Amino acid sequence: MRVLIIFRPNSVNKKHHSLFLNYIKFLQKEFPLKKDIKIFFLSDRGNMMSTGLRTDNHELYILSKDRLNRDIFRTLAHEWVHEYQLTILGREIGSDIGGKNEDEANAYAGRLVKMFEKEYPYIENKMYE
Repeated sequence: MRVLIIFRPNSVNKKHHSLFLNYIKFLQKEFPLKKDIKIFFLSDRGNMMSTGLRTDNHELYILSKDRLNRDIFRTLAHEWVHEYQLTILGREIGSDIGGKNEDEANAYAGRLVKMFEKEYPYIENKMYE
């Protein structure tokens, strides 16, 4: 499984790229995906999403400009968990508000951010930039 990461201009401060790569490796360890995936970090959301979106083409779109790294990571984890639910667990797409998949993605997203912070306590300051 390969991850292609696209940082759109002005989406993520370049000094944080390695932090993002480490978080993606962490997500892969916790929720291993089998299919290649593309992650786009965006400077604006356009009309297609709030802060994150997963497509049937195994693409994750994450709004990152002017957001704390911690919030970006939570959104990324949320969409990553949806990818896991659909491609590994074989679930159907559920309700966008509530329902098993959405509630589970919300819960795991917060949990994964906290687990990452606990595993790498020296990055705490970077999480709030």
